[in-house]
Amino acid sequence: MGHTHTHGKYDDFSKRLNKMPQGAPATETLFKFLEVLLSESEAELLSVIPVKACPIPKVAKIWKKSEEETEDLLNGLADKGILIDVEINGKRVFSLAPPMAGFIEFSLMRINKETFDKKLLSELYSQYINVEDQFGAMLWNLEPAIDRCLVNEEAIPEIYQSEILDYERSSHIIETATCITVGTCYCRHKKEHIGEPCPQNMPQDVCLTFNNAAKSLSKHGIAKEISKQEAMEVLNRVRDLGLVQIGDNTQDGVSWICNCCGCCCEALNGYKQFGHIQNINTNFYAKVEEDECTGCGICQERCPVDAIEIVDGISVVDLERCIGCGVCTRFCETEAITLGRRDKLQFVPKDSFERVILEAISTGKLHNLVCDNWTSTSNQILNRLLKFIFKLKPVKRSMVEKQLKSRYITAMIKMYMKIAKEDLEGFDLANYDHPELKEREE
Repeated sequence: MGHTHTHGKYDDFSKRLNKMPQGAPATETLFKFLEVLLSESEAELLSVIPVKACPIPKVAKIWKKSEEETEDLLNGLADKGILIDVEINGKRVFSLAPPMAGFIEFSLMRINKETFDKKLLSELYSQYINVEDQFGAMLWNLEPAIDRCLVNEEAIPEIYQSEILDYERSSHIIETATCITVGTCYCRHKKEHIGEPCPQNMPQDVCLTFNNAAKSLSKHGIAKEISKQEAMEVLNRVRDLGLVQIGDNTQDGVSWICNCCGCCCEALNGYKQFGHIQNINTNFYAKVEEDECTGCGICQERCPVDAIEIVDGISVVDLERCIGCGVCTRFCETEAITLGRRDKLQFVPKDSFERVILEAISTGKLHNLVCDNWTSTSNQILNRLLKFIFKLKPVKRSMVEKQLKSRYITAMIKMYMKIAKEDLEGFDLANYDHPELKEREE
């Protein structure tokens, strides 16, 4: 149900959230938990913060406050997990975290003090995400997806070891991370607070974050910094328990890996609830050697997405549901179930910049990323112009661009890309060719 009355500055912040590809449908429940997370004055400030990560002086100018006061306010919002606070090219910048994976999880992950009423937030999140369907329908249908499954490396047959790519390995993500933190599992923690603890009694201290996100969460006491060895110990522990690794859908600069159970995990439950959309699966699938299968049902019990059933005493895998996590293979006593390599590789964005740009194109919100200073009148005009152009069919778009002498628009977009390049870690246009897909096709 949509909201029917105004909510002051929280309305403005809601509109700001919905300028991004991953929005937050404006229901009464949304406003209830925003009121727990933020004061109305904080919501007002956040409603005008740009999409692109901003240094303190720029935010101070937008907010019309001193740099000292602005820094205090930004620090407070980063303490709450609403903002990400990182240093890029020696400059401290802040950006608004998305709802998920972002400030919703961070509000329940904090390890060193109670900032919020977690029981109340858990109840509201459960209502917003699991009962109401607007947010889930939007989130789990984003293209590209915000998340992806990572295969259990120990389950990969020797024949495919030379084919697996670095970004498919959880171990590689850990080994190459510049910072790693561990925090409380949002999903199982939320379930515990609403009186539905994990029926498998899976651990909560296993949520891993990496790189810039980890630096911000560590700095602001939301997660605890750990070593690479400790992270590998977490990974080995959860694999032994049969948990699935669900991570950030990028090849480079991965921000997080959750260790998920099929009973509590938002991503896995969303996958099952919204029709097993094949955009989070690995490049593998489970296959059964019928002669070796005893029909014991262990693989069926262990599968986190209900992709296996027993038919005439033999395990049968539904390839339309299988995400290729490899959990089933780990517990098959007769080794009758193994992993095969899919013929077509799953597309994985090179980094978060590419993923967000593609999501913006698919949701019709690219104009919001190009012109992201909503306090500027000229930006608002250009934003509307671009929104109009991007919605046109290709032929009409070409005609309009010619009439408007689109060299101006092209130059403006190039300028935006240049600015973004200065602020985004690891930005390299040459990396977006995706040679791994071309090589496979050939």
